[in-house]
Amino acid sequence: MSIVKTLPRRPWLRDGLCALAAFYIRLVQASGRWRVEGAAAPEALWRQGQPFILAFWHGRLMMMPGCWPRAMPMHMLISRHPDGLFIARTIRHFGLGAIAGSTRRGGSSALRELLRALKAGESIGITPDGPRGPRMRASSGAVDIARIAGVPIIPAAFATSRRRVLGSWDRFVVALPFARGVFVWGEPIAIAKNADAAAREATRRRLEEGLNAVTRAADRLVGQRAIEPAPRTDPAAT
Repeated sequence: MSIVKTLPRRPWLRDGLCALAAFYIRLVQASGRWRVEGAAAPEALWRQGQPFILAFWHGRLMMMPGCWPRAMPMHMLISRHPDGLFIARTIRHFGLGAIAGSTRRGGSSALRELLRALKAGESIGITPDGPRGPRMRASSGAVDIARIAGVPIIPAAFATSRRRVLGSWDRFVVALPFARGVFVWGEPIAIAKNADAAAREATRRRLEEGLNAVTRAADRLVGQRAIEPAPRTDPAAT
């Protein structure tokens, strides 16, 4: 059994490891040279107090708190698995909230919470390929929420010149200290509330392509080889 799976039974270890993880993320950012590309769209929405959906791949989760202003409320959709609990308690150190659930299975309560947050003017964060993949292939959850709430989705990614890529399903990227780092934002993706099935699928594909584009761009800007998506599958199956 992994350490993460034992965390709910050992609160002292769970809290200590979450604090250590947050400290490491801060160390990576403080010791590196970071820049931001393409942030005009999110900055305009932040100034206007307009919420949106931040979308990024599960494998690029580690440094994403660093792209978000602490003064702006945001809630991450986190799985109910033990690893989700670990992530939720870690991002609290950055002033970010968490909503437990899934846009795929048994997610009605999570959906209601996400929509309430957006209605209150607070943004949400979603990993469209989480929590189990396929890697870098978008499910329809973020698009459905954007359609119902009437808010845009903005894709984003980070990359660093020094990293370790784990052998997990998402090829999780562990950023290392003393590196060049970059956050890359994409263009907002909007969908009409009355969009039909074809328009929803087209938007899902646009989201997937946009996320892969910003992720490739981030890797290229720091001199890293791009991580390839998993083989394409039927969207209905994902």
